[in-house]
Amino acid sequence: MEIAYSLSIALQSHQPLITAIIITLLSLLAVRSFFKSPHHKSNVTGTATSSAKKQAREARPSSSCNHTSNSAALLNGGAAGPAEEDMVMADVSKAVAEMQSGASMMEQLVPEITTHALSYLDYPSLCRLSMTNSLMRKAANDDNAWKALYHKDFTLEQDTVTPVNGWKAYYAATRAIMNVNTEFFNIIKDMSLSAMSRFWLNADYVKCIHASGVLFSGYNAVIQSWQHAFNWEQGVDFQVRDVRARVLTNMAWITMKTYVDMDNGAFNMTNIFEFHHGRWYLVDHHCSEMLADGDIGQQIVH
Repeated sequence: MEIAYSLSIALQSHQPLITAIIITLLSLLAVRSFFKSPHHKSNVTGTATSSAKKQAREARPSSSCNHTSNSAALLNGGAAGPAEEDMVMADVSKAVAEMQSGASMMEQLVPEITTHALSYLDYPSLCRLSMTNSLMRKAANDDNAWKALYHKDFTLEQDTVTPVNGWKAYYAATRAIMNVNTEFFNIIKDMSLSAMSRFWLNADYVKCIHASGVLFSGYNAVIQSWQHAFNWEQGVDFQVRDVRARVLTNMAWITMKTYVDMDNGAFNMTNIFEFHHGRWYLVDHHCSEMLADGDIGQQIVH
C-alpha cells in the first residue's frame, strides 16, 4: 500500500514530464501513419526484396571460419551457409515489408490503452494532439477520453450522465460556464456596478439573496442591492473551493464554497444561469454563511 501511494505521489509530482512524454510518443506513432499513403505502398515487394538482400549481405560476418551452420558458430563470427542466408533474407524482407506497409502502431493499440494514455493529458494538450493528423484527431475525439478529462478537471458526481452531444461538447460547455462564474467573482473584487448590471438578465423573475439573508426580487431591486454592497464594503477577493456545475441546454447551476480567508468568513453559494442571445446571464444568486457542526445540529432540531 505504501509503495502504491509513493508511486502515486511521484507520478503527480512529475505530471508535466509525463504529459510531454505521452505527447511525444503519440506524435511519433502518428508519423508512422504517414507511410500508409499509396505512393509508399507501391513497389513494396521489390523494395523489400532488394533491401533484404542488401541487409543480408551486410549482416554476413566478414571473418571466415569452418563451414558450419550451427548457431554457436554464427554467434562466434562464423560465416553463414546458404540455409542461414535464406533465413536472414526472409526475416529482413518480412521486417522491411511490415515497416513500409505503413501499419500504424496507434491503430493496433487496444482502445482502453489509448484512452488511458490520453487521460494523462490536460485540456490544451488534448486539443493540440487532435490537430496533428486525422488519426490523432480520431483518438483525441474519443468520448471516453473526454469523460475521463471531465472527471479529472471537474467532478465525479455526473458519472451516470449521458450528454446528448458527447462528453467533448459537455466538457466545453462546463468549462465555459466555469469561466463565466469566475467573471462573477472578478466583478465583486473590482466592485464594478456597470459590469454587474450587464452580468444579470434583465427580467422580473431574477432573485438575489446576500449573506444577510434578505431576498431581492426583480432586476432593478437586485442591481440596487449590489450598489449598496459596493458602497458599504471593500472589494472582496473570494477563495472559491469545491465548485460543482451542471449544464443543460439553456440553463446551468453552480454550487461552491467561498472563503474571505481560509480561517473566517466561509459561505455556501449557488449561482443559476440562463442562456439568452448567445451568452450566459445570471438569474439567481444565493449566499449563506456556512454553519459549524454544532449549529447544524441545532438547525435540524428546530
